[in-house]
Amino acid sequence: MKDDEPFVLDDPDRLKALAHPMRRRMLTHLNIHGPATSTTLGELLGAKTGTTSYHLRQLEKYGFIEEIPERSSGRERWWRRAEIPRDMRLPKPDDVAPENRAVLAEFHRIGFEEDRALLDRFPAAYRADPDWARGSRGMARMTKQELNEFHDEYVALLLKYSRRAEDAPPDARPLYVRFFTLPADD
Repeated sequence: MKDDEPFVLDDPDRLKALAHPMRRRMLTHLNIHGPATSTTLGELLGAKTGTTSYHLRQLEKYGFIEEIPERSSGRERWWRRAEIPRDMRLPKPDDVAPENRAVLAEFHRIGFEEDRALLDRFPAAYRADPDWARGSRGMARMTKQELNEFHDEYVALLLKYSRRAEDAPPDARPLYVRFFTLPADD
């Protein structure tokens, strides 16, 4: 699959693997800081090595991370993010079996909880360095088709300016970027 093609995360087991707060924090750490061991992640996240090892195996099982064999030795295993599509999208609720809709809802709940925490950090980040903390809010009036086109163009623009850590210039920083729309029915 090409990196710029949308990948719909419609496998409920893969969604479950990502709908766990510890696993999401581990993935975020690996994405921002690079490879780590279960011991390192346990120390950083305040968890026991057995717990982090279990969650790392779950992430590996569903293809989100991979072991780095050349760095691993004995019981020490090093992990990194796997090469997965960067345009990963969620299925629509009606495209998910009724018994799996709770997993999709939990995935959204955890994600928006993370987003609220980022939003709480924004004012301090903006005061500290407004060149790196940017915000935009707006109101638009568009059709569903136009919204679909807008979203696809937004993702394409994000992919154009976003690089994997190994391809980024030395002065590049990882940035949290969020996009959401909802009807203005109030």
